[in-house]
Amino acid sequence: MNREIELYQPVVENALPLWFNNATAQLLNVSENIMYCVDTDDGSRYVLRVHRQNNNIRAIKSELSWVNALQADGVLRTPDAIPGRNGKTIQSVVDPVDGSALYLVMFAFIEGREPSDSDDVLEQFYNLGELAARTHNHSMTWSPPADFERPAWNTNTLLGDNPLWGHWQDGPGVDKTKFATLQMLCNTVKQRLNNLGMDRSVYGLIHADMRRANLLIQDNATRLIDFDDCGFGWYLYDFATAVSFIEDHPQLPQLKSSWLEGYRKWRVPSELEIQELDTLIMLRRLALLAWMGGHAEVPIVQELQGKFASITCQLAQEYLATPNTDA
Repeated sequence: MNREIELYQPVVENALPLWFNNATAQLLNVSENIMYCVDTDDGSRYVLRVHRQNNNIRAIKSELSWVNALQADGVLRTPDAIPGRNGKTIQSVVDPVDGSALYLVMFAFIEGREPSDSDDVLEQFYNLGELAARTHNHSMTWSPPADFERPAWNTNTLLGDNPLWGHWQDGPGVDKTKFATLQMLCNTVKQRLNNLGMDRSVYGLIHADMRRANLLIQDNATRLIDFDDCGFGWYLYDFATAVSFIEDHPQLPQLKSSWLEGYRKWRVPSELEIQELDTLIMLRRLALLAWMGGHAEVPIVQELQGKFASITCQLAQEYLATPNTDA
């Protein structure tokens, strides 16, 4: 645990009385935010999310409003946000790093486990396709509150002049030998997704981070958690997020087919959407390359940074060599 993360531990411990009389917090995960497992003296367990990067309280409220709507409308079950003693689900303390507002949200703990390599991965992706389609159907009909604010995940916000996650050119391992291929990939992705368009029939509110780390298996059912990245994007981008960091998986075609089979149970994507599914995978891959450049402390970045750019180039060459990628 690096020095910056260590600074948050006493802050979190001092913040726990905002919810409970006696509780302890143990570091669970570090990514964009910091997650803690919280145990109370009565044996109850919770998960505390510390928003390091997202200091926009309206965006956090908007995330929770969609999650609440999904639950109220019977689309899916997700962990409830637990109000503090003051009745607010979002609490604020001082960030020990820069003195800004640090927002905290406490969630109910869900019993279950993260999917493992021993599970039937094709069944996982079938279930995930179902979950994605159901959230997309809800997105297409739900009317957000007037002050609703969530990020957009598209070519402008991920590959434009001021990308949300930084520039892929600054990703680990990007050198002169890889630049030309990745630049060609970037240009092609922009062109093809511009052709796909952003009509509400193909683009809307999505989870935007459906990877394995955000799934729980409970009673043989797959549950979706952590809507922290939810925002506006192409619906099938949710498949691209599901294969984050494993875009070179040998079973990728089968994962795609299984996911689409589950997806079609609830929503039938257009042929144009399906045609650009690989393009969305490449968009996500470039975004992850950029993200890794600013997150050297995250374990998965430390594990993959030595080979991620090289594999991205291999995937780019295969993608660019397939029909229609120069359309």
